[in-house]
Amino acid sequence: MKTITVSSFKGGTAKTSTALHLGCALAKFYDQKVLLIDFDAQANLTTGLGYDPDAQDSMAPVLLGNKNVQDVIVKTPVDNLDLIPADTWLERVEVTGALAADRYSHEKLKEILKALDYDTVVIDTPPSLCWLTESALIASNHSLVCATPEFYSVKGLERLSLFMENISSRHPFSIIGVALSFWNPRGKSNNAFLDVIEKTFPGKTLQAKIRRDIAVSEASVFGKPVFETSPSSRAAEDYVSLAKEIIQRM
Repeated sequence: MKTITVSSFKGGTAKTSTALHLGCALAKFYDQKVLLIDFDAQANLTTGLGYDPDAQDSMAPVLLGNKNVQDVIVKTPVDNLDLIPADTWLERVEVTGALAADRYSHEKLKEILKALDYDTVVIDTPPSLCWLTESALIASNHSLVCATPEFYSVKGLERLSLFMENISSRHPFSIIGVALSFWNPRGKSNNAFLDVIEKTFPGKTLQAKIRRDIAVSEASVFGKPVFETSPSSRAAEDYVSLAKEIIQRM
């Protein structure tokens, strides 16, 4: 089973859309059995698939030992694609109950995932270097970094790189690459941004880039992936290309 953590150090990098559509593409076009884990208390991945976070259990009670992981998995309308939703409880779960006194609590998720049987697990993390992000990276074989071609996003990669390097020295995982969203092929500063990414994550910039497309926002309103609402859109085309490249890199 391959486990991929999708991460960024800044909001607005299309991290959640990337996690959602990567998981959907693997299930829909590569016949993989996929589990998406929403590990961000904002629960955008959960709502992006049409679920109400307040009506579902998250990974929080599983981490606290109150439920089995199978109890919180829900089926999505996409064949072969399951979801563990998020809720606001996740935000403070590490200081709740037994986890608060457990110095190895950040390794709990890794142990929980060992009981699952999927081809691929994709974990959407908060846009911060927090306990949830660390736990997800420790539980992963691979990490996918998300960024946009703008100053604060690219500069945030340097701190994310140091954070990931520290974790991987103790719990090894590979960085698949850096996925760029809101890409404008004619952007005047593209080369400057790509140079910074290459310096921070050498050889990791993915060729597949996600162009800006209103179809992604429209799909989220309906709680469905863009493959269902606008299958011929450029976003759908780009996410399929991204999934193909990620499979090749893994």
